[in-house]
Amino acid sequence: MSPDTTAAARELLAFYADAGVDALVGEVPVDWLSAAELGSASSPQPEPEAARAPPADAASARPPLSRPVIAATSATSAAPTSPDVAVMAAREAARSAASLDELRGILAQFEGCALRTTAKQLVFADGNPQARVMFVGEAPGREEDLEGLPFVGPSGKLLDLMMAAINLNRTTAYIANIIPWRPPGNRTPTPQESQICLPFILRQIELANPDILVSLGGPSAQTLLGVKEGIKRTRGRWFSFHTGTREIRAIATFHPAYLLRSPLEKRLAWRDFLAVKKALDEPR
Repeated sequence: MSPDTTAAARELLAFYADAGVDALVGEVPVDWLSAAELGSASSPQPEPEAARAPPADAASARPPLSRPVIAATSATSAAPTSPDVAVMAAREAARSAASLDELRGILAQFEGCALRTTAKQLVFADGNPQARVMFVGEAPGREEDLEGLPFVGPSGKLLDLMMAAINLNRTTAYIANIIPWRPPGNRTPTPQESQICLPFILRQIELANPDILVSLGGPSAQTLLGVKEGIKRTRGRWFSFHTGTREIRAIATFHPAYLLRSPLEKRLAWRDFLAVKKALDEPR
């Protein structure tokens, strides 16, 4: 194998790993949950004439093993938990957490979200949980998945600069995501995945008990603040957010990853951060 071919193969394997591929099951994809595949798997296959011939000693005859039935049973038992059941399990598990440490441990053991099987590790939070302001994004990326901390890649570096501009840093702010596991290939989380993880981030906000909640990006604002409009119409507006124990102020702004792609919008994000600074400077 030439050096160029080897390098290309390694890049392809790295791409598959980032996309969440962790097993090779065959050269041709098979939908084991389809009725056609299950039907063909359970139908008997023709046997050679020698196999159908009666044995010399009838008492020694044994019925053939039915491997197709075993395959069909395995496929059925491997069916994933339904989203409704997973959401209910998430709500019950989140309510049982009495502290942030307990919540982290519960999330690490929670099996209701399939994203945990493709991510390298749980990305729970960073910063000071006693801080007055909490930032919440959507989901971890590749760098966050590797380090186990939110906002440590290029968008995280920009967030650090934006916080520093209003005299905040990771010792005076608390940072998390709605989804604590990286979606394969950094794809957008599905609505089902967001709903399954929602009880955990709501409990995390309640336990952290900040004075101000900042939603970073449209998906975060729509999930936490219940808005329907896009982030361009939502950003800069103050909302009332009920943590479960009290009402706090919440504001939405652009996600740092979006600002890296659209630097002209930084001027609007700067206004939003100034509004956060003004709110923090106000007497309680």
